[in-house]
Amino acid sequence: MLDPIALQQFGRQQVSRYRRDGYLFPLPAIDVAQATEARRALEDLEKREGGRLRNDQRHKPHLLLTALDRIVNEPRILDAVEAILGPDILCWESILFTKEAKDPAFVSWHQDATYWGLEPFDVVTAWVALSPSTVESGCMRVIPGTHGGEVVEHVDTFAANNLLSRGQEVAVKVDAGKAVDLVLAPGQMSLHDVKLVHGSEPNRSDDRRIGLAIRYIPTHVRQVMAEGDSAMLVRGKDTFGHFRLEQGPAYDLSPEAVATQERSRVNRMRILMRPTR
Repeated sequence: MLDPIALQQFGRQQVSRYRRDGYLFPLPAIDVAQATEARRALEDLEKREGGRLRNDQRHKPHLLLTALDRIVNEPRILDAVEAILGPDILCWESILFTKEAKDPAFVSWHQDATYWGLEPFDVVTAWVALSPSTVESGCMRVIPGTHGGEVVEHVDTFAANNLLSRGQEVAVKVDAGKAVDLVLAPGQMSLHDVKLVHGSEPNRSDDRRIGLAIRYIPTHVRQVMAEGDSAMLVRGKDTFGHFRLEQGPAYDLSPEAVATQERSRVNRMRILMRPTR
């Protein structure tokens, strides 16, 4: 049963609409100043790395940077997620999706649940905008209601410029005429279901499009494809113990934080990139 206070704060109508459509937007997530701080922390790390974030640092960056750890644990985000998932919540993953200005990078039509190995499919993604996410900059696009069926077959394209790890895309025809553009200002977020078909176009704007996608699960969810998966307890209690629990960074890029993120990332990629046939 959902916590009545969280449900009241978030709104029964919004929860009902999420169940029906598979997504919600725009929702308040963090202050604009906090979004600016997080972007600055990310870009400082990029400068340290010679101008571009390493691909391995895109995965679980909240384990490396305190500004992103604060976003993952932000009460306004967790209140919304709790209204959908219940009071005991793990952050299973976060990932930075960055499209440079005038960048051909895109995300193909796909469902998140395809390769994650999580059962049951009780997963909510909070996509938090750190820069303007507009139609011109390649905001997320969703096909309403597609979360209601089964996970459809996907093909791995490993296509150049595809931001997904395998370049995966649905092997069924998508009616793009039904797509909804999830336009967000810095500090706003969208929520979407793990089975919702979604994607995004290239960034045609003059600014970067930066989003932090945070994957939340209730503590009863299990990893069925591999041993040793990990997650961070961000609200409530974990009485199941299905995941090795992670800790956020004491300070940016601390040796302990770097080791934790690398161990977690390697194991996660082993799950995501496993052979499927």
